[in-house]
Amino acid sequence: MADKKLLLVDDAPENLQLLYQTLKGEYEIFSATSGSEALRLAEVLLPDLILLDIMMPEMDGYQVCEALKRDQRLSGIPVIFLTALHEEADEVRGFEMGAVDFIVKPFKAVVVRRRVATHLELQQKRNQLEAANRELQEALDRIKVLSGLLPICMSCKKIRSDDGNWTQLETYISQHSDALFSHGYCPECGVKMREELASSLAPRNGRR
Repeated sequence: MADKKLLLVDDAPENLQLLYQTLKGEYEIFSATSGSEALRLAEVLLPDLILLDIMMPEMDGYQVCEALKRDQRLSGIPVIFLTALHEEADEVRGFEMGAVDFIVKPFKAVVVRRRVATHLELQQKRNQLEAANRELQEALDRIKVLSGLLPICMSCKKIRSDDGNWTQLETYISQHSDALFSHGYCPECGVKMREELASSLAPRNGRR
């Protein structure tokens, strides 16, 4: 996942250095030492994941996360909190803010790498699902082209298209959808066709 961008946010340069050493070579890494700087970088970079320290002066991690989730362009970025806090209430608050996970300081390199990889994979699957849903919606929108009032001839059943020309029903549907046709008789027409066929084969009066 070397093409994935990570934003590391911590007011302690030594923590940023440790994170960089842990993740370098696997991702494109950017760093910020304050909440305001993190928000500016996030707007420009649109990172794939943010590792965010909670305890920072001026603007803490909770406030940064809240600001990210208010921004439509940034709200979908996974946020993993880095924290020395161990209280359950702190974790609950973080999840309520929209974080996807917590890594407790002092962190272990193997834990950081595994958590980051896991959430990047999950985010990729979410993006793929959203793309599939968009394609499905587009397909449904194309089908809806056939909805509404369509002028149809009472005699030959041709349909008047948008350009004013009259065309066969099945031709019109083929042009406006991916439907394929097979031909046959409905029960009523089947009976009628059998009767007509039997009548045409019956001997006429005076003939053998």
